[in-house]
Amino acid sequence: MTLTIAIVGKGGTGKTTFASLTVKYLTEIGMTPVLAIDADPSANLNMALGMELGDTVGQIREDTRDQVTGGTFAPGVSKPDWFQYQVENCVVEGDDVDLISMGRPEGPGCYCAANHMLREAIDRLGNSYKAVVIDNEAGMEHISRQTTRDVDWLFIVTDPSQRGLVAAEQIVYLIDSLGARIAHAGLVVNRVTGDLSPAWSERAAALGVPLLGAVPQDPGVSVRDADGLPLVDLDGSSAIYPAVKAILEKCLMETTAQRP
Repeated sequence: MTLTIAIVGKGGTGKTTFASLTVKYLTEIGMTPVLAIDADPSANLNMALGMELGDTVGQIREDTRDQVTGGTFAPGVSKPDWFQYQVENCVVEGDDVDLISMGRPEGPGCYCAANHMLREAIDRLGNSYKAVVIDNEAGMEHISRQTTRDVDWLFIVTDPSQRGLVAAEQIVYLIDSLGARIAHAGLVVNRVTGDLSPAWSERAAALGVPLLGAVPQDPGVSVRDADGLPLVDLDGSSAIYPAVKAILEKCLMETTAQRP
């Protein structure tokens, strides 16, 4: 059974950092191969993983729409099979980690059918991996449109600000209102310096999801970002990776224990 992890939260809170270090942890414990899905249109998970960026799913959607509206789509070709083939061609392969990028959001017009077929194609692709890690965009598009897989763990990443918690509250509300198929969800507070304020802690406690842990501010992340170096090379000597690892160890151990 594939373990599926999704990371969401306000833009700039460190979702991609958490996603890349989640991929690093999964490879360390041998839960490979891993499929990393970059669902953020800015598409920078590849840099954090030290991988190339291939063609995007958004390009498939746009190219297919142009062919259909222009009357050049090959007659007799099954569109679901066509999408599956094209999605597989977008995968950038690594040793233990493969990467696929969702790319830009759709343009004007109706993409409901295309998005449905793309979701099914990506779901089928993900079933051949032991783990799938989804780095979501700053908004909630992939949850609100139900275009992500069933999720075992949803990590809501915030910073120690009230603005970050407002975004987290909106995410929790949307999950509940849609009945999204998410087994576990929790809050991760990133870029922490010193103690969390009582006002922040009180509001976080009222979210309805547990606070899974705090991740300290790590100057090494900014240095690596500035130099264009992959974050997956951070190790136990860094400030951030041991904290991320501790959160994942606890959460994934509980998930594994609950599975038949």
